[in-house]
Amino acid sequence: MSPSPYLQTRRRLVAAAPREIFELLSNPAMHPVIDGSGTVRASNSQGRKLTLGSEFGMQMRLGVPYRISNTVVEFEQDRLIAWRHFSGHRWRYTLEPVGSGTLVSETWDASRLRHKWLLRLMGFTRNTGPNMERTLERLAAQFPDATK
Repeated sequence: MSPSPYLQTRRRLVAAAPREIFELLSNPAMHPVIDGSGTVRASNSQGRKLTLGSEFGMQMRLGVPYRISNTVVEFEQDRLIAWRHFSGHRWRYTLEPVGSGTLVSETWDASRLRHKWLLRLMGFTRNTGPNMERTLERLAAQFPDATK
């Protein structure tokens, strides 16, 4: 666990190669499949793979439906991908090969936001960690044959 409620990281060992996991993460159409928060509904990317600078939209629902725009701000093929929401917070995935699998780290970084108190008020600082754990569980479930 991270010491700051505005910078949280969760990790999980996934029985797949970094290349396979990165392929999934760089495909926005797969984000609703692995989302552990239940808020990501659909991608507006139309099958495009993400690269540095890519902009992509997601259809979301948190009580009411809304859309959000993202920009890929960090990118190292098969190792790191991160996107920034319009408000400035980032979602980052780091992939480290270990043994016969990959250690996947998911980080939510809202430390640069001006109005952090609003995230706390809305429960994001409390719910984000458990949501990331569910996301990593769902990500791992996409590679069931990798353990055989």
